[in-house]
Amino acid sequence: MDALDRKLLRDFARLWMQALAIALVMAGGVAVLLMSFGMSRALDETRAAYYERNRFADVFADATRAPTSLLAEIRGIEGVASAEGRVTALATLDIEGKTEATIAYLASLPESGPPQLNVPMLRSGSWPDRHDTDRVVINEPFALANDLRIGDRFHANLNGARRALTVTGTALSPEFIYTIGPGALVPDDENFGIVWMPERALAAAFDRTGAFNNLAVKIRPGFDAEPVMDAVDALLAPYGGLGAFDRADQPSNAYIDSEIEQLRTLSYILPPIFLGITVFLVSMVIGRIVTLERSEIGLLKALGYSSATVCLHYLLLAGMVAVVGVGLGWAVGSWLSFGLAQIYAEFLNFPYLIYSVSWNSYILSALLGFAAAAVGAVRAALRAAALSPAVAMSPPAPTRFHRNWLDRAIAALRFGQPTMMILRSLIRWPVRAALSALGMALAVSVLVASNFFPDSIDLIIDTAFYQSNRQHAMLTFEDEMPDSALQEVRALPGVLQAEGQQFHTAIFRNAHHEKRVVVEARPPGTDLSRIVDASGRVVDAPPGGVMLSARLARQLDIAVGDVVEAEFMSGKRGTYTLPVTGFVTQFFGLGAYMDEATLNAMFQQAPQVSVINITFDTAEEDALHASLRELPNLSGTIMMVENRRSFEETIGENILIVTTIYAMLGILITVGVAYNGARIQLSERARELASLRILGFTRGEVSYVLVGETMLLALIAQPFGWWIGWRVAKLMTDSFASDLYTIPLVIEPATYANASLIVLSAALLSVLVVRRRLDTLNLVSVMKTRE
Repeated sequence: MDALDRKLLRDFARLWMQALAIALVMAGGVAVLLMSFGMSRALDETRAAYYERNRFADVFADATRAPTSLLAEIRGIEGVASAEGRVTALATLDIEGKTEATIAYLASLPESGPPQLNVPMLRSGSWPDRHDTDRVVINEPFALANDLRIGDRFHANLNGARRALTVTGTALSPEFIYTIGPGALVPDDENFGIVWMPERALAAAFDRTGAFNNLAVKIRPGFDAEPVMDAVDALLAPYGGLGAFDRADQPSNAYIDSEIEQLRTLSYILPPIFLGITVFLVSMVIGRIVTLERSEIGLLKALGYSSATVCLHYLLLAGMVAVVGVGLGWAVGSWLSFGLAQIYAEFLNFPYLIYSVSWNSYILSALLGFAAAAVGAVRAALRAAALSPAVAMSPPAPTRFHRNWLDRAIAALRFGQPTMMILRSLIRWPVRAALSALGMALAVSVLVASNFFPDSIDLIIDTAFYQSNRQHAMLTFEDEMPDSALQEVRALPGVLQAEGQQFHTAIFRNAHHEKRVVVEARPPGTDLSRIVDASGRVVDAPPGGVMLSARLARQLDIAVGDVVEAEFMSGKRGTYTLPVTGFVTQFFGLGAYMDEATLNAMFQQAPQVSVINITFDTAEEDALHASLRELPNLSGTIMMVENRRSFEETIGENILIVTTIYAMLGILITVGVAYNGARIQLSERARELASLRILGFTRGEVSYVLVGETMLLALIAQPFGWWIGWRVAKLMTDSFASDLYTIPLVIEPATYANASLIVLSAALLSVLVVRRRLDTLNLVSVMKTRE
């Protein structure tokens, strides 16, 4: 090890606090990159393996009642590898110890053997025999949430007949990774479950012996799904087919796609912020070191060290900071990535987790880290290399300043001498001051952009559960019910209000644009289920056409006054041309709304209901649930209070984890900027501060100069940080938007205030750590220092 190497190690040891502060900022960027890539890759690979091992279908379709013999024709479609039909239905369950009814999605098990597609994975117990009529397997999360064990019994309302069912096992299925019930916004394992039972028993209960109403199709590799779906639609059309759709529109898969895309988006938005700040910090620190070591650089040049060697020396110093930053980032990023991937896998009910972060991610993060350090250090390193020995060993020429209008304005304000020193420092070094303020502004922006989610979720909850869906419960039926069903429901115990709605599946087309949607129809002036736009305004669908959500209109490239082709797959099936009467901005789904009278006239039908919304007297809730269990044709009861509770709990846990992580990252940025800025300020102004002490200024007044400059920059940074945070949050909400939901951009004043409070507190603590060095300054030695 030669002398220059020993100097490199001594310099790094002497600057370890500043190096660590910079390394932590760099580690934040590396960690976020690895965390985002690691989680998205883990979810993607786990899902892919789960789909492959359990033969998840590529195309799905529902029908009213298709004969089993039709499956042979479907299997003969070009490109179809296999096809499987089954019987499915919704049913209300009566579980001992629960007051409210529970909804279950019933799916048949084939008589010929185990399922060939969407194969459930048995987790405990055994499958029922094909001849069993009262034995079932339930999905594992539902069993755990309701404390159901093998051998336990519950009752189900199967097409109006009450049937006692016995649990023989629990299972998981690739079809229900994200298990969401009708009308729900998030999974509610306590009140919605999956029940598999033998086909013979389920088909007999719902009059589908020798028939199926749900189809899954596996496509051969290399074949396109579109022609297969067209062929399936043609075959199912005479039997009430509701339109085939591929994996992209399968609810569970669509949600996971959205989550993975969000994680990838984070890796593009946040790491550049951390790496950009790293460039600034490295430039500031290495630049100051080169300034202080002019004489040493001159001596090295005089002893024969080349300019390239000197340049490399300072680049290696920055490289050592990068090594620490990348190493810390790898460790923290891997830990966070694995831990959060486990949380996601548990939330999504994966039976296992395949976790691996590709070496490409580690290599990319390392290259970005070293590149940031190199870009930050290269200017100062080249400046050191360019110094000739004679110039370097001479004192630098004093910096020349000229009085300008700012100096005259400050003088006119007659501030005290310490305040004048602070303000003049900012004026004399405007670029450095601006970059320091920008660094802390970016710290504020990270906190704003990661903490706006609770504000947005509050708006979503208020809109979805208090403004739009004001009902206590939704009653869903197996088939369309006549309008007279409202009177029957109003006569049930405790019911205060009852209003009906219709839901119909349709495919909307405009030129080459096409989208599968659910059309809601309701009479004007309904009180329980209302159309509420993003501004909180209650609107009714105008008669004579269809009102679209703004996102659906954008996807169809359609404007108000245009006409849309609507192929209805339920009700009076057929293709209709509907004028677009208006747009509404909403947060969930791709909504389409019609006036009920317009829909009834178009279908040439008497008034009907698909869903009945009710409010009830909570004192009579037990009696109401008892009556609902006996109500014919009722397929499910959706309790909106439970729905809201599940939504708040699920979202609350995720937000707490995310905001905690990003709060720590925001603090790291602040500490890195404030600490290094204060250390450099102390290094540059040591003579001035020592002079003030000698002239009789107190320690508090001298400390004010050091602390005041950093805190003034932190205060200046706040409004810029708020604006940058708003822009980053806007970019995130735009990137997160999907067919399932969109996140509104809502940032309350408290969010800005909390971000500023955290950054200002971190900046103050950082500069106070540096301020302690003032107490140990040797005034004589400092005054003898040549600079």
